Amino acid sequence: MSDWSLLRRTRTRTSLAVAAALAGLWACVGGASGAPAATAAVPTPDHVVVVIFENHAYGQVIGNSSAPYINSLKSGGANLTQSYAETHPSQPNYFALFSGSTQGITDDSCYDPGFTDAPNLASELSAVGASWASYNESLPSQGSTECSSGDYAQKHNPWFGFSNVPTSTAQTFDQFPTDFTTLPNVSFVVPNLCSDMHDCSVATGDTWLRDNLGAYATWAQTHNSLLVITFDEDNRLSGNRIPTVFSGQPVRAGSSSSTTYNHYNLLRTLEDMYGTSHAGQAGSAADITGIWIP
Repeated sequence: MSDWSLLRRTRTRTSLAVAAALAGLWACVGGASGAPAATAAVPTPDHVVVVIFENHAYGQVIGNSSAPYINSLKSGGANLTQSYAETHPSQPNYFALFSGSTQGITDDSCYDPGFTDAPNLASELSAVGASWASYNESLPSQGSTECSSGDYAQKHNPWFGFSNVPTSTAQTFDQFPTDFTTLPNVSFVVPNLCSDMHDCSVATGDTWLRDNLGAYATWAQTHNSLLVITFDEDNRLSGNRIPTVFSGQPVRAGSSSSTTYNHYNLLRTLEDMYGTSHAGQAGSAADITGIWIP
């Protein structure tokens, strides 16, 4: 081997070693901004809106002609065919989705606001500099911790149970912005007891979604954003199998997944999109995969 060849190989090995070291340093600091890097298996949308409906099984919504809008989002987005809630009744499922734990809640009774400081999606997002809010239809006023008011029910709003989540982040649905660029990174939308299909029909909830979030769903397709539609629980007749649909620019259109997922998988996915820590049982859950544009 010539002296030049030996020198060139030595330089190549040295350059590769330096590049690897720099890549490791970059990963440790989370890039130039210092923000935690998201898990490679999931995208990092600019905005995610999660809408939670009530008490319907997969087969009551998916393929149902009374839910044409949700089914159109499914066809143009992604469908989880084996998505499951955690338990019954409603309220523990909301806590599970928000914090990776039912937090000892076993019924739909009103709870004392701020009864726990356990980690949750909102506190985790705040810790990494990401933004959070909830938009709650029929909530009497921003930050109101009332048990119930008309078609509003506290049992569908777990964020009030956490002392590390500012009550001001719970807004009325009237405060949902028309300029979608001003949305937080992650927001939950909770329709009231009629709009969420609890007291009213599937068709009522489907129409509410189209009329109130259809513009966002369309905008999300071209603005690196995501709409997630899921349910708290089924009708107690289908093993707690629920509809869960994803729509938006990061989603592979027409995709589906038959992997078994639950509320903890959805929480883990939202956490990993923004590089947060993991709350409760989300720590041992897998990300939702197989539906994203590579």
